[in-house]
Amino acid sequence: MVIASYAPSLLNFRRELLQEFIDLGHEVVCCSPNPDPVTLQGLAKMGISHHAFPLQRAGNNPLADFRTFQGLRKLVAQIQPDHLLAYTIKPVVYGCRAGIKERVPRVHALITGLGTSFQESGPMSRFLKPVVSLLYRSALQGCRTVFFQNPDDLELFLEKGLVEKSKTRLVAGSGVNLDHFSFSEIIPGPPRFLMIARLIEDKGVRVYAEAARLLKSRHPQAVVRLLGFIDDHPRAITKSDLEGWIRSGDLEFLGAADDVRPQLRQCSVYCLPSYREGTPRTVLEAMATGRPIITTDAPGCRETVLDGQNGFLVPTRDPVALANAMEKFMEDDELPLRMGKISRELAESKFDVVQVNASMIQDMGLRP
Repeated sequence: MVIASYAPSLLNFRRELLQEFIDLGHEVVCCSPNPDPVTLQGLAKMGISHHAFPLQRAGNNPLADFRTFQGLRKLVAQIQPDHLLAYTIKPVVYGCRAGIKERVPRVHALITGLGTSFQESGPMSRFLKPVVSLLYRSALQGCRTVFFQNPDDLELFLEKGLVEKSKTRLVAGSGVNLDHFSFSEIIPGPPRFLMIARLIEDKGVRVYAEAARLLKSRHPQAVVRLLGFIDDHPRAITKSDLEGWIRSGDLEFLGAADDVRPQLRQCSVYCLPSYREGTPRTVLEAMATGRPIITTDAPGCRETVLDGQNGFLVPTRDPVALANAMEKFMEDDELPLRMGKISRELAESKFDVVQVNASMIQDMGLRP
């Protein structure tokens, strides 16, 4: 039983892992709120059934969260899985707890990021941090395995006493399919920068827009593109902000895309000025495509870049530093080519989804 908070992620991020489960002879059931037709059809083709449950992804309503827990507990009791794997915050907190209550033999958690409450320092975050910590501790104490996608998150959970060290495992993000995201040569010409993300503050979208303005004031020929969608999130970028950036000519907005590979092949440099990640999947996809990376020296992001070799690390929330890093590619035509090749090599050696999934499957005790 695999529990997610966002239905499309089951195929976009976990398809290979789900297929590995099936290839090993296991029956697989997926659960998520609000499943879309594409996801349901894709899972059905793989022989995977799907069950929906109620969940508010970006809300702190205790009554809504209680309904989530009760819905998941009912599903677990109905399905009676031998293994339960939950990822993202609410599925981990409520799904793992439901699995423990219903005596699932092996419950596993995958920590893909910490969420806003751990990143901010405002009054609401100060109230939420101890609550979320308590929920994590309660959910993880009954888990067999707790996977982390970067060492900073792992150390934070150990420091706060949220998980026993013996249960923890560190994996290289979600991995990337090196065949699906194949290497492609960078198209000659002025550098074309690309960012792919949900349009929320914590991804650094506003920082990227300001860096684009600074860069184009010095290099008008630069092409700076943004691909994504405005998410239902308390810290979402507003439509008026996005329209303003487009009108200014600083950003080209590409909208959303089910397949990002064409845009990755069109770009020269990939940027993600995020405040914190588990391990950013879009960065891994760009690396596999053979693109240099500019990202932040922040948990999850810094693991993808050897600074000065396959890209540059910049401070968080610093559009000047980001623009300066982007400018280096404007001044050296060969730099994207050199760094892009190293990115591909890193993707092959460290982030191959086959290696990542094999490690998870072994630790979950799923091999016959």
